[in-house]
Amino acid sequence: MEHRDQLEGRNLVIEVLRRQKRRVRKVLLDERAKSNPKVKQLVSLVEESGVSLERVPRFRLDRMSITQVHNGVIAFADPHRVYTVYERLEEVYVRGDAPFFVLADELNYEQNLGAILRSSMGSGVHAVVVPTKRGKGLTPIVQRVAMGGAEEVPVIREGLSSALATLRRAGVRVVGADMDGPPCWDVKMTGALALVVGGEHKGLTKTLRKRCDAIAGIPLAHELDSFNVSVSTGILLYEKVRQESLIG
Repeated sequence: MEHRDQLEGRNLVIEVLRRQKRRVRKVLLDERAKSNPKVKQLVSLVEESGVSLERVPRFRLDRMSITQVHNGVIAFADPHRVYTVYERLEEVYVRGDAPFFVLADELNYEQNLGAILRSSMGSGVHAVVVPTKRGKGLTPIVQRVAMGGAEEVPVIREGLSSALATLRRAGVRVVGADMDGPPCWDVKMTGALALVVGGEHKGLTKTLRKRCDAIAGIPLAHELDSFNVSVSTGILLYEKVRQESLIG
């Protein structure tokens, strides 16, 4: 059987239908779903897209659900295009943009990768790179938490050392995230940038740190040690946005 992505939740399915980055093949809707604004929007988008809509008993959705939070809607869509870092870089340069990448090392909690994708979409990131084998990839839970982020920001599975070598050859500045670094507002983050963040438990490894041009930290009050990785990433992404706004 040809692979299909399973999408769960009203908000996610609405985002995928609205953004039209890939084809949705079928939508299953709880037959007892009340006709509220979200359901009306969903049904309208399904009709506009010519997608097959089937109303099914709730227990069928419960049995199928991977995330256990389907909100009465499960859909099936074509998988995302698979990129390499080099391919995505080429696309970005052809458009005339300055590359903006996030590299996240060994994220084991799907909610963190989903939240990073959501923040990445809002801040204009071109791709999120995660290791080939370690950590989570683009699972149904990640896509639900990202709520459309995965439609706009490709997740690339590639060795981080190889990805950084490709980015550095292309002239992309590499900034690592670590709490012992100078305040992020004192670190240059404008122009072509790759932000490197560590895993939930081990942070930025020595190997990755050596490959960075600079380290950026987030000053904290009340003796707080660190933020969650997705929160830290969001802050640093928007520090870049802030710095860019000051120059133009």
